[in-house]
Amino acid sequence: MSDSVLYERDGALAVITINRPDAMNALDVPTKVALRDIVTEAANDPGVRAVLLAGAGDKAFCVGQDLKEHLGLLKRAEETGEAPLKTVAEHYNPLVRALAGMRKPTVAAVHAVAAGAGASLAFACDFRIVADTAGFNTSFAGVALTADSGASWTLPRLVGHARATELLMFPRTVKAAEALTLGLATRVVPTAELAATAREFAQQLANGPTVAYGAIKTALDFGASHTLSETLDKEDELQTMAGASEDHRIAVRAFIAKEQPEYVGR
Repeated sequence: MSDSVLYERDGALAVITINRPDAMNALDVPTKVALRDIVTEAANDPGVRAVLLAGAGDKAFCVGQDLKEHLGLLKRAEETGEAPLKTVAEHYNPLVRALAGMRKPTVAAVHAVAAGAGASLAFACDFRIVADTAGFNTSFAGVALTADSGASWTLPRLVGHARATELLMFPRTVKAAEALTLGLATRVVPTAELAATAREFAQQLANGPTVAYGAIKTALDFGASHTLSETLDKEDELQTMAGASEDHRIAVRAFIAKEQPEYVGR
């Protein structure tokens, strides 16, 4: 496992931390490979019922692509004739597919600026707990690039098409208070409380009805691109599956007994 990405298990919660604080958690190739592989591992691990994504240090959650390394890759591409941005297909796309596509809840703990692909990774999570001193910046157009890491898909779903166009074409830092108003932030908390609040939030999800959470994510994804009739059929399919889960039986028994359910994630 790379030192640039840390992986911790806290019961059913997986905590993944981008760990390049001296580089503002910029994503060089080793970090992208490690992050892709670790997120995929967490997505496929039935013992993991929620994922918390964080960044180390005080300066940044993640500022996206490591541009110092990227400049060297551009020079090599000019010399060899290779495509300069193979990283999108090799690293970012599988990473975001695993992060956004896992059938378990994901939380980003955004303690400082999230920019470029770093902002995209936060957008790909289901929830974003944001420090009051943090902010988001799409950054891509600022270096003459288009959106990647799923931002063209996730951002319009969070803020709407028109506002997403504005934020992508005219990148600026959206501070925490505005991020909450726009829908980029789920919750804004004092910086000193961010780590504990985000972990508590994620742990609550990890202790919850995982099958139902996964079905909710599937239903929302499906409903965004299908007709009402098709979505109703999908809801029937998913509800049949959730209704057969052990968690559902636990929840009903606990409700009748007026007790708090203790879910098992099955």
